[in-house]
Amino acid sequence: MDKFDVVAAIILKNDKYFIAQRNRNKHMALSWEFPGGKVEKGETFDIALKREIKEELNIDITINNKLGEENYKDEKINIKLHYFLCSHISGEIYLNEHEDSAWITKNEFKNYNFAEGDSDIINLL
Repeated sequence: MDKFDVVAAIILKNDKYFIAQRNRNKHMALSWEFPGGKVEKGETFDIALKREIKEELNIDITINNKLGEENYKDEKINIKLHYFLCSHISGEIYLNEHEDSAWITKNEFKNYNFAEGDSDIINLL
């Protein structure tokens, strides 16, 4: 199984973090995550993350800095997740792929069931 890179945006606004609920028809259905997606061949992480967020949420973001990375592998996927702290700069959020979304405080993370991998990065926030 080939390993591939995935980028994820940790969007922070007014001390709240944006999280999204995975599509019911996808791997790890209905778990919560930081939005993002697969890095395509020839893309930089920055370009991939801005493209994925535009496709999934219909917004433009500013990427501030890389927070960390996690490796995750199960029976279906083998990925290296790259997490970036971001700001929402323009556009109205529209969920093109996710079931639901929320803006939550750091203390509220424990109330949500996060996708494997994402749950580890929360400790760094």
